Amino acid sequence: MKLTILGAAEQVTGSMHLVQLKNYNILIDCGLDYEKDTFQRENLYFPFDPASIDVVILTHAHIDHSGNLPTLVRMGFNGQILCTPPTADLTNLLLLDSVNIFLSKQNRQPRSRKHRSGPEPLYLQKHVRETAERFITVDFNKEFRINDQLSLTFIPVGHLLGAAAVVLTVNENGLTKKIAFTGDIGRKNYPLLVDPQPIPQVDYLVSESTYGGRFHNNDTTLEQKLIETINESCIKFPGRLIIPAFSIGRTQALAYALNKIFSKKLLPPVKVFIDSPLASSATEIHHQYAHYLNKEAQDFYKSQHGQSEFKELSYVHDKRESTSISNYHEPCIIISSAGMLEGGRIQDHLYYNIQNYYCTILFIGYCAKGTLGNRLLRGDPIIRLRNRDLMVYATIKQTDLLSGHGDHNDLVNTVKQQDPKTLKRVFLVHGDIECLHNLSAVLEQDYQVDIPKKGDTYEL
Repeated sequence: MKLTILGAAEQVTGSMHLVQLKNYNILIDCGLDYEKDTFQRENLYFPFDPASIDVVILTHAHIDHSGNLPTLVRMGFNGQILCTPPTADLTNLLLLDSVNIFLSKQNRQPRSRKHRSGPEPLYLQKHVRETAERFITVDFNKEFRINDQLSLTFIPVGHLLGAAAVVLTVNENGLTKKIAFTGDIGRKNYPLLVDPQPIPQVDYLVSESTYGGRFHNNDTTLEQKLIETINESCIKFPGRLIIPAFSIGRTQALAYALNKIFSKKLLPPVKVFIDSPLASSATEIHHQYAHYLNKEAQDFYKSQHGQSEFKELSYVHDKRESTSISNYHEPCIIISSAGMLEGGRIQDHLYYNIQNYYCTILFIGYCAKGTLGNRLLRGDPIIRLRNRDLMVYATIKQTDLLSGHGDHNDLVNTVKQQDPKTLKRVFLVHGDIECLHNLSAVLEQDYQVDIPKKGDTYEL
């Protein structure tokens, strides 16, 4: 058995790993790489023949894990894509949204009469439809036999509805070997989602490292933080609170937390706008798979007669409604995508409010280097938007209480559930260099740890 690390090596995005058995090739995830200036080249060309891949196994729907699947299909992949049922539906939503983003970027490029245009989209809607036809869904904790030498089991890890660690059992040359891929590990007591479940004993583990050496703030609760921020932004001062949030996962968790706050009357009523058609569709999928949510969420929604909406909440459906929010002069909360400010309706709200002293922008998730969100978080006094330089007068805040990633302790505990006598090797991926080395420094006391470079191959 060979393992080749093809993505998220010494960086966060672009997850993609190749497991090669005799006459059978398995790809674990096929995500978009956001972190290079050469975005098109990085994502258009694979270091293998796509037609040579027999099966793809998808850990969860986020674009850095799923976003290049249609390119793989377009370039010749003809096999099945195995994932959990919620992951299949959420991935389809996100891939269709990616097409819209590609086309939007192309249309924004300056053009001459004949020749100049933006980059060609990596894929189109027809390629997404072809990709969706390849999904085969497998539920959690049920062994699925792929062929005589290979089976898989999905283990729930929180992080996102349907997200899973992948455990592969390989029978090769009379020996049985097990290798697990954590995908992205969630955190305990996260709104809506189940706690991560321990990964069974394996021989090899490929682990994410996003929060290596970083710790979540436990000094306050999410409810307390939101109450404090809303009170300062919208009640003490009649301003507006803008929250950039990923449409799938983060927005639903945030809406759930706000629902509990206003249902308990812990704050005076404040209008809440969710300005993302994608978030609206994702919320419907969360309703469809409500039995995948944690017990607290299921019990709360039962007490609300199955409704996730609340009196103060409004979903914004079309562009006209979105534009009209600029003329809403009462205090309000605006939740919009994308979470890193790279495209989406959030840029409209940013454009009209970044120079507003009575506006607060609250980041609730990770912003990759080079993104507009990252520039605001590092304190840039001027940002460039719509070909204009805009002074930053709005208040910029951040909390990691809605981060879907487990922190350093969660990652260490995930690995240390493995018996050092059984686990032969740990491969750390999906993390910045510093995070990778911080996590490795702790784990290497008990395990053999590797930090692969992109393209590194290991005989297992």
